[in-house]
Amino acid sequence: MSHIIRSPKRALRRIRLLLPVLVLLVQALPGTLLAEPASAGEPEGFSRQAVVDKARLLSEAPFNPAQGEVPQALLDLGFEAWHDITFRPEKALWKKERLPFQVEFFHPGLLYDRLVAVNVVDKGVAEPVPFDRAMFDYGNNHTLPEQVPSPFGFAGFRIGGPGNASKHFHEIASFLGASYFRAVASNQVYGLSARGLAVNTALPDGEEFPYFKEFWIEKPTRKSTSLTVHALLDSKSLTGAYTFVIQDGKTTTMDVTATLFLRMPVTKIGIAPLTSMFLFGENTDERKVRDFRPEVHDSDGLLIKNDSGEWFWRPLDNPENLDINAFQADNVRGFGLIQRDREFNHYQDLEAAYERRPTLWVEPVGDWGYGHVELINIPTDQDIHDNIVAFWCPRDALPVGVPQTYEYKLLWYNGGFTHPPLGYVESTRAGDAGDGGQRFVVDFRSKALNLLLPPSKVEGVVTCGAGAVVSEQHVEKNEHTGGWRLSFVVRPDQAPSALEKVLPKRKPPVDLRAFLKINDTTLTETWNYAYRP
Repeated sequence: MSHIIRSPKRALRRIRLLLPVLVLLVQALPGTLLAEPASAGEPEGFSRQAVVDKARLLSEAPFNPAQGEVPQALLDLGFEAWHDITFRPEKALWKKERLPFQVEFFHPGLLYDRLVAVNVVDKGVAEPVPFDRAMFDYGNNHTLPEQVPSPFGFAGFRIGGPGNASKHFHEIASFLGASYFRAVASNQVYGLSARGLAVNTALPDGEEFPYFKEFWIEKPTRKSTSLTVHALLDSKSLTGAYTFVIQDGKTTTMDVTATLFLRMPVTKIGIAPLTSMFLFGENTDERKVRDFRPEVHDSDGLLIKNDSGEWFWRPLDNPENLDINAFQADNVRGFGLIQRDREFNHYQDLEAAYERRPTLWVEPVGDWGYGHVELINIPTDQDIHDNIVAFWCPRDALPVGVPQTYEYKLLWYNGGFTHPPLGYVESTRAGDAGDGGQRFVVDFRSKALNLLLPPSKVEGVVTCGAGAVVSEQHVEKNEHTGGWRLSFVVRPDQAPSALEKVLPKRKPPVDLRAFLKINDTTLTETWNYAYRP
């Protein structure tokens, strides 16, 4: 019997520049997704199980990526030239039917060297969407259409949301590049991305990038409030069958079901991976670049809800060296990359609109078992690179050949996601305190904290790992925000020698944790940071 884990969330160019795109194209499998007709002219209806079966069969064969099916002329396009190839809105799926959702397609080229097959499921029958050059306006690329072969495929697609079919195309989600996909809630711009799966991320032998090679989109009705998309995942080490039930609104939600089949053992599997960008923020002591903007980031922190009910906040960082952190999270109840800072004045970027970037929260369905949330901060000196990765990693290796199913919700929020029951971290600031020390100023806010006025005995609880000591700790009411401010200084536990002042040794980071309490009542989430002596 199969062992099933019942379980559970700036541009196009920047998201792809962080990670190399492998040359992997659609390799058609023998047969068809639909079963043989039960009787003449009566094909068996499509279901998610058909995708699961196809993933299982694919996993039993060696990985065999097709290559060379995208003409070199398309791959040699610059970003502006590729971006000049636009989909004709009147060709969108279901445009003339005025259904609550529409689908437009991306043209292969530039970095997008994989062809993906797209099918529409209507009344239980799956039919492929044929590529047609007439779907696209090639702009100033006048000679390109004649170099596009027939038959051909798409690079990906984007989805327009409810209530917009009769007017302008209102994009709510897109699937483009490997297993990457993005979404926005109302009044937002694209920011961070999600992925289908992370494999061996940040390991010495290099990361493996699974990709969605085929999609099935269920045709909505006029009364539909959600759109269902199925996807077939493939890579050297594994395959997968994914289902996304997408519903937009003030919060765009995706109910995700993923069934994985391993071809071979995998050292590290990342479930529900998220990818974002953090160049510098209010907690950045020394910037790597000169920039007119006070802050530049798509997300400013990692939030985790543990099985115990504890909420855990880790501000993001742009380190000097690759920084990998693992936070124990058995049966994790949620995690996400959060954009809490929603003030334009904190960014001053009229084009990027960082204050309108989504927050993405992953909410498991059921128990995921033993594991940890991993946060990877990658050094960067440009905002075109996504340098933040977060995912949940199971403690034990997944078995080869045994299906593993994970279920979860992805919640794309139009806000800072301040869900902890009482107080949340509004900002983290750091600066030099002299003698090798660093001063931290952490502001906590919430409606409940606003009601607490001096002389309320609000206390700060600060813990420090080996290698450093905490001093000058102070808690006070912040009359400008209504919240409470915790400040303290952290210094190495022993003064550097004369030699170390000239040739400083690289010391391991020291774990810091802090929260506010009153009497025996915890008032806030737990703030966490890595102090580097």
